[in-house]
Amino acid sequence: MKKYDVIILTDKRYIKPQKLDNYIQNVLNEDNYVKIALENQGLKVARLSWDDTEFDWSTTKYILFRTTWDYFDRFTEFSKWLNTVSKQTTLLNSEKIIRWNIDKHYLKDLQQKGIHICKSYFIEKGTKSTLKELSQKYNLKDFVLKPCISGAARHTYKVNLEKINEYEEVFSSLITEEAMIIQPFQYNIIEKGEISLMVMNGKFTHAVLKIAKPGDFRVQDDFGGSVHNYTPTDEEILFAENAVKACIETPIYARVDVFTDNNGKLAIAELELIEPELWFRNHPAAAEELAKGIKQLINKNEEVI
Repeated sequence: MKKYDVIILTDKRYIKPQKLDNYIQNVLNEDNYVKIALENQGLKVARLSWDDTEFDWSTTKYILFRTTWDYFDRFTEFSKWLNTVSKQTTLLNSEKIIRWNIDKHYLKDLQQKGIHICKSYFIEKGTKSTLKELSQKYNLKDFVLKPCISGAARHTYKVNLEKINEYEEVFSSLITEEAMIIQPFQYNIIEKGEISLMVMNGKFTHAVLKIAKPGDFRVQDDFGGSVHNYTPTDEEILFAENAVKACIETPIYARVDVFTDNNGKLAIAELELIEPELWFRNHPAAAEELAKGIKQLINKNEEVI
């Protein structure tokens, strides 16, 4: 008999924090919505840091990734932990889908299944070309440069031809260590923002609109971006649900970030399947939908046993 049904994963900064600001309070509130929803399904639940060395992970049926927002800063450690823990319990989302989603090469897989992405050029680790040579090769004037494995806009740069030399050194350093992705700058993100659609158990639940602060192109609130309630169109909802269906397996939770590209077509910016902010505080019913899906998984597995 397992001691817990679900362990909600966070990072240690959010376990009994000494100081509370709005950011940390939102983290605590978001995780609490999920915890209460799971408990409403009659499940035994606890919340722990993913790197808790004292907890026996084999004592829980599932672990649910939520606010593990330090994983990309500790990626080597996280990857080893993921490999170990996946042998002791069941991960939500699964290890397979997490490893697929960590690397932005997944965009190619989505494209092959008919999901529209903006033009994306993958520059593999060890490539000897300069940024200027690549901009000429792909006929780029303004473009965004970022690592294929990243989070919170880590090493994300807007580059234009006039100042391209300023980024040659950082690109040269990064490309020796990791693969990069180059995408034409998407002007509509500045003008119209980026839409995040939340999908639980394959079905859309709610959405927000993220807008960059004046003078910036990054919509993350870490960089001053703002978040607004948003009612998506039927086309946007269908696009998001189809993107989730195109995954290598169906995730129990997903955030689909979309925008209108330079050609006026709806395109995927990111598919967040690891530890996305899901804005349950805007729509608590979505946490209930997530919990119902997890309860169904547990019931299904118990029937098999």
